[in-house]
Amino acid sequence: MSLLWDQHACLPLNSTAPVEPVTRFAHSGSTFVSINAGYSPHSFADATRLLHHYRRAVAAHPGLSLAEKAEQIPGTPPGTITIAFDLEDAAPLDGDLGNLSRLAALGVRTLAPTYNHANIAGGGCLDTDNPGLTRWGRDLIAGMNAAGVVPDGSHCSARTGLDMCDISTRPVVYSHSCLRSVWDHPRNITDDQARACAETGGVVGITGVGIFLGPNTPTLEAMTRHLEYAVELVGIDHVGVSTDHSFDAADFLAEIARNPHLFDDSYTRWGPLTWMPPETFLTLGDHLTRRGWAPAEIEAVLSANFLRVARETW
Repeated sequence: MSLLWDQHACLPLNSTAPVEPVTRFAHSGSTFVSINAGYSPHSFADATRLLHHYRRAVAAHPGLSLAEKAEQIPGTPPGTITIAFDLEDAAPLDGDLGNLSRLAALGVRTLAPTYNHANIAGGGCLDTDNPGLTRWGRDLIAGMNAAGVVPDGSHCSARTGLDMCDISTRPVVYSHSCLRSVWDHPRNITDDQARACAETGGVVGITGVGIFLGPNTPTLEAMTRHLEYAVELVGIDHVGVSTDHSFDAADFLAEIARNPHLFDDSYTRWGPLTWMPPETFLTLGDHLTRRGWAPAEIEAVLSANFLRVARETW
């Protein structure tokens, strides 16, 4: 595999965090990784502080580079890891749509309007009443289309995700979401959400978090069940992968304990969260080959589909 694309992973959300752990994604080809730079507890100042830190650290680290343009990613030397950034919630905008262009200038390429619960943009996946996009949320999607930021339905309510697909003029993605028909978890998406995403030209990124794949089972077999269901449902051109690997696992588990209002028992009932390690993720192509997938199908899912969205949107 010449290019491997991971649409969402997490470093510690502090301005002293090392970026070196991302090198665990290095392999014989090149890699793209989108690193989270903030979610619902964070302000614009928090996110910009993190982004400036990550950008400096990436620029200073051998083998890492900033992905300023989608066109540069496939041509990077073998072993190189290119990095862009994403946000999980509209909170880091501080309610100001003008901050979209400022964050995009710092490398934010994907943004989910909500994180699990309703905010000024729309509803979250853990809300019981399934609210859709608000008027401000609709303006947010239009602003993302204009700024070259990809709308992301992960963590949003089903209705909010469907609304995003209905009004967006550019592809919508689910950067790190599995399929509810395979494993019934509130963070997973419905068949209707997946179909609507595909109709925008977007991609559903099957993630490597154990509780979204099954009962805390971050295995290649569990990931493949979701991948093959998604391919059958929406076609090979609209499925990708995303580890959602937390290099800050201890911090995140502590965050869950501190913020029970953000995480219900669907996050905790199977014990501490587990994630697919990068080293396992790097063997997914070989695993799919043994499953009988064709090389072009593997390339589509492991890189080409998300790369297409980046080229059309960034």
